[in-house]
Amino acid sequence: QVQLVESGGGLVQPGGSLRLSCVASGYPMENYPIGWFRQAPGKGREGVSCISRDGTTYYDDSVKGRFTISRDNAKNTVYLQMNSLKPDDTAVYYCATGDLHGSSWSLVPGRYDYWGRGTQVTVSS
Repeated sequence: QVQLVESGGGLVQPGGSLRLSCVASGYPMENYPIGWFRQAPGKGREGVSCISRDGTTYYDDSVKGRFTISRDNAKNTVYLQMNSLKPDDTAVYYCATGDLHGSSWSLVPGRYDYWGRGTQVTVSS
């Protein structure tokens, strides 16, 4: 079955960097978009970035210029490079995939069918 496993989270100081990984299995990853989402305590899940099957990338305005999404289909892995991290970036980060109801990309959580369990990112001094 479809499985997504995130890793790479941790504690980092403001201004620091982390690289998250999402390893996919159980389906042809290269044929589907993958999105990164985050959920902070007491808040709803929000879209951070998405990479379409052709490699086009999309970002929420809050992370544009600081985060970079990429995919390595040979390794069944999608990455999220996060630079210039801020305390507001603290959250559990999830990757997700699905057919997005026919769209090539989306930052709307409800359009995704399969989710990983998440990895915690904490930005604090």
